[in-house]
Amino acid sequence: MANFFKKLVSGLTKTRNNIVSNLNSIFNGFSSIDDDFYEELEEILIMSDIGVNTTEEILDNLKEQVKENKIKEPIECKELLIKNIEEQMDLGENAYDFENEKSVILMIGVNGVGKTTSIGKLASQFKNNGKKVVLAAADTFRAAAADQLKEWANRANVDIVMGAEGSDPGSVLYDAISSAKNKNADILLCDTAGRLHNKKNLMEELKKLDRIIEKEYNGCRRENFIVLDATTGQNALAQARQFKECTDITGVILTKMDGSAKGGIAIAIQSELGIPVKYIGVGEQIDDLQKFDSHQFVEALFEENGEDITSDIELGEQIQK
Repeated sequence: MANFFKKLVSGLTKTRNNIVSNLNSIFNGFSSIDDDFYEELEEILIMSDIGVNTTEEILDNLKEQVKENKIKEPIECKELLIKNIEEQMDLGENAYDFENEKSVILMIGVNGVGKTTSIGKLASQFKNNGKKVVLAAADTFRAAAADQLKEWANRANVDIVMGAEGSDPGSVLYDAISSAKNKNADILLCDTAGRLHNKKNLMEELKKLDRIIEKEYNGCRRENFIVLDATTGQNALAQARQFKECTDITGVILTKMDGSAKGGIAIAIQSELGIPVKYIGVGEQIDDLQKFDSHQFVEALFEENGEDITSDIELGEQIQK
C-alpha cells in the first residue's frame, strides 16, 4: 500500500499543481475572510473539476465552521477545507461487504475507459485474497472484447465464460451464472457492452441482465460498478449520470488518475451523484488499481511536496526490510 500511495502522490501531481498552489495563494494572499475570499475559493474549486454543487456544499460548510469557531485568519481555513473535502468522499463502513458474500458485479462504462483491464485487475485481487472468481464475457458487441478478457482471466488464473462475437449477452451471463453456481464461486464479474450512443438499447440490455440475475441467482449480492476515465473530467460525470438513468450504480472505478489534471472529479462524482468511488487506478500494473481511501486521497492531493512524502515512505520500507 505504501508503494501505491507513492504512485498516488505522483499520479495526482497535475491535479495538485492545478489546485494546491492556487489555494495557497488565496490562503496566504488574503488578510481577512470576506466575500472576495470565498469567491476566489469558489472559482478555484469549480475550475478544479470539483463541480458547482459540490463546491457550494463545501463552502457552505466552511462558512458555518468559520462562524462557529470565530476564525479570522484565512490560513486557518485550509485544514477545515481539506477536512470538508475528505468528508464529501467518505465511503461509510459497508462499501466492500460484497467481498464476503456471494456477489455478482456488473461492470459498465463506455469503451476506452479501461473497463476490461479493471475487471482483470479486480479478478486478480479477489483471487489473491482467496476468493473463487468467474468472469463473464458479456460484451459481445465489441470485436475482440472477449479475447482481451480471456487474456486477463489467464493472467489472474480464474475461470471465464465466453460466447461467440455478436451473440446474446444474456445467454453468456446465464451460462456464467450456471458455472459460478457449479464451482461455488464467491464473485462473478461480468463485462458489459460500452455503448452510450443508443441509450434505449443499453437500457433494455441492462434490464435484461438484471432480470436474468434475479431469476437465476436469487439472493446473491448485487453490485454495478461504472468505470470512468479521470482524464475526461466533467465528461466522466456526464457519463455516470447517463448510465445512472439506465441502472442502479453502486460504485465507481476511476482509472488513469496518473495522467490526469482533473483528479477533482473524484470529489464531484461522489458528492453530486451520491455514488462512492470504490477503486482508483494509477497505472498499468495489476496492483495499480486499489480500494479508494478518502483520507489517503486527500493526503496525496494536498501534499505540497510529493518528494518529501515519497522519500519518507521509501525510508519506512527500508527500515521494515
